[in-house]
Amino acid sequence: MKDARYWIDRLALVGHPEGVYYRETYRSQESLAREHLPERFSGDRALSTASYFLLTGDEFSAFHRIKQDEVWHFYEGSTLTIHVIDPEGEYSTITMGRGVERGETLQATVRAGNLFGASVDDPEVYALVGCTVAPGFDLDDLEIPSREELLARYPQHRRIIEKLTR
Repeated sequence: MKDARYWIDRLALVGHPEGVYYRETYRSQESLAREHLPERFSGDRALSTASYFLLTGDEFSAFHRIKQDEVWHFYEGSTLTIHVIDPEGEYSTITMGRGVERGETLQATVRAGNLFGASVDDPEVYALVGCTVAPGFDLDDLEIPSREELLARYPQHRRIIEKLTR
């Protein structure tokens, strides 16, 4: 297995505010006009976007939410856990990896409006995944709530909120 630095260099990944390395690999040349999108969108959006994400074992992807569904694809490395808090406050996890016989999945979807973050299950390794978003991702669609805000809203999930916020 290659190490994280190999993939960061080879795929030309850069740091992202949410705590991962990434690179957008696709942005549809076609777009949807604002008037054809749900009201939660502030402007036109590409039909779809795709990105690589690499998360090292000593980092995490902080809890955040976007306005679109996001489909994750597992490529390489350690298993990765996606932590999800839905709008009703229910917490769940998705384990991504190659061990489908152990309940891991190669592909998973986080629904629009859910809070989610991710952590690598082996702190000595990394996880390389891809994410596809439709309609396409725009920075206006990203919300990274503060630890205080999340604890006030979801006190029952204190342990995971403290783990996946900065």
